Amino acid sequence: MAAGWADKEDHELLALVQDGSGQAFAVLVERHTQRFYRLAFRYLQNREAAEDVVQDAFLKLWENPSLWQAERNSKFTTWFYRIVVNLCLDQLKKKKPEALDDDNLVADDHEPVDKMMMREQEQKMVEKEIAALPERQRTALNLCFDEGLTNQEAADVMGVNLKALQSLIMRAKSTMKDRMKAYL
Repeated sequence: MAAGWADKEDHELLALVQDGSGQAFAVLVERHTQRFYRLAFRYLQNREAAEDVVQDAFLKLWENPSLWQAERNSKFTTWFYRIVVNLCLDQLKKKKPEALDDDNLVADDHEPVDKMMMREQEQKMVEKEIAALPERQRTALNLCFDEGLTNQEAADVMGVNLKALQSLIMRAKSTMKDRMKAYL
């Protein structure tokens, strides 16, 4: 990143992107790609599809930077999460979810093979059960627990009030707890 550009806040970069600055856009992409990729991967469970969604989201921003409106006082990340989530949901409606991509499972080289395989199986079961949750419950869990958004930020992304978000999380947790009993 060029000196000075990295110090700019997202809203400053977005104003420059709206004026046609490719360099400001590049800084935003570099700063936030991994965050949004993780979110997309949680939904799509496929590396290439997640990369495509993030690329499409940033492309939408580049082609129409006026989509972000500073006067609405929303943070860039909150606003962009909504774009990425919507693209993921569109993608899921188009095709059936694929199996979890084994290349993205984390393995510890010092862990015995049987324990590593059990951990991978557990991770696959949890991912499968999260993927089976109703769309809004899955979104609430992903935003709050995987992406680390506050409940209020997640509610803003989803366009619901705080109590509705908390209810979605409670129902998701309860459903997951019941479903995971079957694996014990």
